[in-house]
Amino acid sequence: MAGPSDLAALKAEAMVEGALAPIDYLVVAPVAVCLLFSAVLLMLRKRIDWHPWLAIPGFLALFAIDVLLLLKVALEGPQTMMMGNWKPPFGIAFTVDMLGALFVTTAGFVGLAATIYATFSISRTERRYGFFPFLFLMMGGVSGAFLTGDVFNLYVWFEVLLIGSFGLLILGSEHEQLDGATKYCFLNLVATTLFLITISYLYGLFGTLNMADISGKAGRFEDDGALLTISVLFLIAFAMKAAAFPLNFWLPASYHTPRFVVSALFAGLLTKVGVYALIRMVLMLFPAQHADLATIIGWVAALTMLVGAFGALAQSDLRRLLNYFVIAGIGTIFAGLALTETGGAGEALATAASAATGTDGGMSAAATTGSAAPLVTGTSNLVVGLSGAVFYALHSIVVMTALYLTAGTAARIAGSSSLRGMGGLWRRAPGLAALMLVFLFAVSGLPPFSGFWPKVILVRGAFQSGLPWLGAVILLTGFLMTVASARVFALAFWRDAPEPALAGARDFGPTGQPSPLLSILPLLILAVFVVAAGVSPQWLVTLTEVAARGVVDPAAYVGSVFGGAS
Repeated sequence: MAGPSDLAALKAEAMVEGALAPIDYLVVAPVAVCLLFSAVLLMLRKRIDWHPWLAIPGFLALFAIDVLLLLKVALEGPQTMMMGNWKPPFGIAFTVDMLGALFVTTAGFVGLAATIYATFSISRTERRYGFFPFLFLMMGGVSGAFLTGDVFNLYVWFEVLLIGSFGLLILGSEHEQLDGATKYCFLNLVATTLFLITISYLYGLFGTLNMADISGKAGRFEDDGALLTISVLFLIAFAMKAAAFPLNFWLPASYHTPRFVVSALFAGLLTKVGVYALIRMVLMLFPAQHADLATIIGWVAALTMLVGAFGALAQSDLRRLLNYFVIAGIGTIFAGLALTETGGAGEALATAASAATGTDGGMSAAATTGSAAPLVTGTSNLVVGLSGAVFYALHSIVVMTALYLTAGTAARIAGSSSLRGMGGLWRRAPGLAALMLVFLFAVSGLPPFSGFWPKVILVRGAFQSGLPWLGAVILLTGFLMTVASARVFALAFWRDAPEPALAGARDFGPTGQPSPLLSILPLLILAVFVVAAGVSPQWLVTLTEVAARGVVDPAAYVGSVFGGAS
């Protein structure tokens, strides 16, 4: 029978000793804030007029916490908090590195802008049905997915965000919404089931679901066939969630059905959670298997980009067109994940980057004036590609959210989202037209906006990695999206307004016009990022490079869990 000394020894071995400092709770605070506000708003369901004025401070608090967490990770490295004081791998870990911190901060940023937009675009009926509680619930799931260090809890947070997104998708109970929700739900449930089956296989092999623990054990695992099977299953599941070819048909069938603000959050965030999970589960945990799958990922990327670009050209409805822009962006991100360690891009990019940056990492005079490109100073193609992919993913979160919100305002003014029924918006809303032009330039990858630099990194990386065809597809897709963007601006904004009979009769939200400031403020907030990341990109290049290196070499991530957990 174990004595007190034996029990104390067992407790010391299995439990974390010592009290947590308040700053340590930053790791779980984003999830806690979202779930808390969701619960409070649900309890105040009879006070729906209060919901927007509680939701905006809630998202302000969420974004502030996200920024503090990002700063803490940037200064101190990856952070870990163990649930229930259990030491890893027994307990559930919340672990955030630069990759997770960048994604969760960007999510909080667009969530704040969308909430401001929702204060005038969501009707009282939709508030009564729970728009804001569902919104916080979805954001809690998104934040949890970016912060968890446990594979099973990644599945759990996927389920939480899906519950919130299902609720947002069917608000209004229109036939088109229910049809889109059916397709969305079915395909996401298939992907989630495949994810759960793969988790079971993973646990059977390793006996643990802690990501840091798996990362350490995978390198010593002898059965490469089993790990390759797991990697393929993860690739299929997350490609379906990210809407990559050939599993992307559910997105254009569903994202145009809810309110514009809901479509904006879905397009900006939900597909990127799939991308993040793919990076975490395949690139970080199974790098050898990722190298084997890189060619497949490259072809998936190319076909996804082409489907998105040509699909956008074929659309006559603004929101359906934006759905295909989302797909093309996912393909561009996947192109960065297709680069591997082989090839000579690392040295070439380091040389090019040294011309653009000083020895202290700051921009040189040449780079400041625009004569040299601020490229990743990586030493491997994998770091270069992953950094470009993360940069483009963050850009896509912001720009796609901004495009849908701008399109929603334009459709409200024109009375239709059909390009045939829109027109004359340049005269009626010149500020809105200017912002739309900025966002269309950005999504097309044109300077001086945020979409240009990640494409520079990805194209250079592809050509110098021996994948010129992939770089050519990125350039071709950018050209086709520029043509589609020009068509949108020419028809919806530049030409004269069509006859009123051509305008659609669909309801785009509450009746009445919001104040000009309230309708333009969330777009201005998002435009700040788009311009800042385009005019002065080096700060974001530096952060995404740190994130990429943390994935390629997860020693700091593992050390945070097993050596620095408190």
